[in-house]
Amino acid sequence: MGSTASIVLAARGVRALGDGFVSLTLPLYLLALGYDPLQVGLISTATLLGSAALSLTAGLYATRIGYRHALLGAALLMMMTGIAFSGVRDFWPLLIVAFVGTLNPSSGDVSVFLPLEHAVLSSVVSAERRTGAFARYSLVGAVGGALGALIAGAPELLSAALHMPTRVALQSLFLLYAVLGFAAWLLYRRLPDRADDVRDASPEAPLRESRRIVLTLAALFSVDAFAGGLIVQSMLSLWLVQRFALAPAELGTLFFGTSLLAGASYLIAAPLARRFGLINTMVFTHIPSSVALMAIAFVADIHVAVALLLVRSALSQMDVPTRSSYVMAVVTPAERPAAASTTAVPRSLAAAGSPLLTGYLLSLSPFGWPLVIAGALKIGYDLTLLMLFRNVRPPEEVERAPRPTVRS
Repeated sequence: MGSTASIVLAARGVRALGDGFVSLTLPLYLLALGYDPLQVGLISTATLLGSAALSLTAGLYATRIGYRHALLGAALLMMMTGIAFSGVRDFWPLLIVAFVGTLNPSSGDVSVFLPLEHAVLSSVVSAERRTGAFARYSLVGAVGGALGALIAGAPELLSAALHMPTRVALQSLFLLYAVLGFAAWLLYRRLPDRADDVRDASPEAPLRESRRIVLTLAALFSVDAFAGGLIVQSMLSLWLVQRFALAPAELGTLFFGTSLLAGASYLIAAPLARRFGLINTMVFTHIPSSVALMAIAFVADIHVAVALLLVRSALSQMDVPTRSSYVMAVVTPAERPAAASTTAVPRSLAAAGSPLLTGYLLSLSPFGWPLVIAGALKIGYDLTLLMLFRNVRPPEEVERAPRPTVRS
């Protein structure tokens, strides 16, 4: 890949490092401040609602101001978010910072950076290499998130070594998040102003030829996102603390392992997609992972729960690069920025209310109802996606399809 793609991948890794420890630190920090699971869910919801608003704005105006400038602005916002969260303790100011900032309660990327980086990446790779590029993009994110999960255990060790309050040690990670935002800003400075393939996209009517298919995909992805929002890493960590009393270092180690498995699955996703197709890869790896997710709620032994989490992680994320590649494949190049934001924004909006529901359910009972509901919704999404789009094939799959022989 060229230098532009390499810069995008490097920035993705830097941001993922921050997301990896913030998604675990956020609920622990809020609990240390004295907030209950419902309030933790409300702040997580605010982060996702804010991400949706920023993603929509980016999709509509990025072609006007250029992707480089949009990404630089997002990186500055990441810096300010970390600084603000390290110093704010009151609930309502925290809620406002969560909404306008870039904190990510998920192990995946649901931030304003996503549609911008997707549009840039898809514009500099060929159709045949697109799925592989998105797989590497996701892999870098998974490895960065895994390392970030290990860092999440540092405040506990720092607190014990320096005899400082746990809350103060947790605050230091938000300052590190701000430093990573500055590192991302330095990387984005090296990008060209805008990608050639999307330079002429119309901001007044960004979706034309592909409007129907993109809106249908956005609706389906929203169902999956709502289900995923029930078990974003912050809320899943909260449930594990409630159900099994895991320590921060144990959580970090666990999610380090799940992130590495997810990263390995990204590498497998691309060859599977070439062999079986993007839609089939998305669906038939996703369904078994949802079954494993539902089973976790019913086990009482932490070792069995960890084993099921690892199985789920090895399968559940193969749809991430394939989904991104599929969206970019079935629209025209000029429509890619709008398609990326149009599918990303409803996902963020749909996922936004889920952590609040999870917090409410966990305040009522420690049973894993969010896991059961999420798994059932995801299976329904997969079956519907297969039914509607199994015959809508991207150009590279059509070209690879065997041509019928003509007999004389």
